[in-house]
Amino acid sequence: MARASFDLAVVGAGILGLATALAGVKKGLSVLVLDREAAARGASIRNFGFVTLSGQASGAMWHRAHRSLEVWREVAAAAGIALAQRGAWFLARRAETVTALEAFLASDMGANCALLDPADARRRCPALAAPGLVAVLESRAELRVESREAIPRLAAWLESEHRVEIRRSTAVTAIEPPRLRTSRGTVEAERIVVCPGDDFTSLYAERLAAHALTRCQLQMLRLADPGFRLPAVLLSDLSVGRYAGFAAHPAAEPLKARLAREQPAEIASGVHLIVAQSADGSLVVGDSHHYAAAPEPFASEAVDALILKEFEAATGLRPPAAVARWTGTYASAADRPVLIEAPEPSVRLAIVTSGAGASTGFALGEELLETF
Repeated sequence: MARASFDLAVVGAGILGLATALAGVKKGLSVLVLDREAAARGASIRNFGFVTLSGQASGAMWHRAHRSLEVWREVAAAAGIALAQRGAWFLARRAETVTALEAFLASDMGANCALLDPADARRRCPALAAPGLVAVLESRAELRVESREAIPRLAAWLESEHRVEIRRSTAVTAIEPPRLRTSRGTVEAERIVVCPGDDFTSLYAERLAAHALTRCQLQMLRLADPGFRLPAVLLSDLSVGRYAGFAAHPAAEPLKARLAREQPAEIASGVHLIVAQSADGSLVVGDSHHYAAAPEPFASEAVDALILKEFEAATGLRPPAAVARWTGTYASAADRPVLIEAPEPSVRLAIVTSGAGASTGFALGEELLETF
């Protein structure tokens, strides 16, 4: 007979839900995870698996990313999750980008980073051929996992090594602490954490409606192996103009103004460049950002063209053939990167509203359990 009572129940088996489950077992709790899907199919696998520290806003999000990087390293070693890449290179083609990068380097957040000149960068990666390259910010803090492999492996490890019970194809229809009513019966838990991702209507809909949440849709591509290895995850001027770790600094204002003049289509579609390389050599490339309550489920060829145009401009390389394309959606809020609420004394409601789940989820899971 299935167990009916737990110390902690987590609703949602994405990265935040699994991170919260891990935090629970570290506290010695019995943990149940419930998810309506039969397998991981949401935002937690439709991304780069890029755990970025330099891209986070200063303060709480930066510290969460720092802690999450530590946990990722621990978990990867224990669960057999491959670290696909380490480090990040921000490829600067504009003097204004260099100014923003120099301001970042001068801050406390610039530790473990260095500015490379183009000759140094090309010696380390001769394939980089962009004629307009003026500098590269190298960050050694970042790491990357292959999300579509890492999330299922993390879940399997929690089940096999930590006795976390994960019940899939199970929708939670109501929460009446300590009871959770599900499509497969009722269970009880002393603590309940709800991680609904971009599902704003199934649980605590009225409470979520007060926050004007929306959805962000992204587009990504997988390109064929270019025949060489990248030194790190690659990003571009558009990334510096978008990531809060750089863009929030006053020194980034001239860059943002120039990007708005020179690349208005990219700015309108929220395009910025990330190029990550998988173990098989293929490149995961993206992405874009369109905001709507109900994004259309159709990818735009014009947006993919903008992404590939930035790829060619930043690297000087002709894009290899696309072997896969996909879209994803995640929760977004204009006024906060994370939403955490306590709708009831024994319940926490948590949503990453900034697309930073992979980068901050493990720290957030620990924080959530400290609030009970």
